Amino acid sequence: MAYPYNSTVAEAIKRAGLPKSHRVHWSDNRKADVVRAVREEVISFDEASERYLLSRTEFREWEERFGEAAKATETRETADA
Repeated sequence: MAYPYNSTVAEAIKRAGLPKSHRVHWSDNRKADVVRAVREEVISFDEASERYLLSRTEFREWEERFGEAAKATETRETADA
């Protein structure tokens, strides 16, 4: 994972601004944030699946729908740096 060895998954999730659990309103932005976090290896798919109760099929749907938004946000953040 991309988080430091002495860090926890919970700390990585907090730093990435992801929801603490599956008990939230899943806005499009939150779904895109989870897709981006998995792609950037902030958390693994398995960690996201367990924490947010996601099936592979549901995550793939999120990737298809929000993957481009996640890429666009990543591109903007890189350009701003």
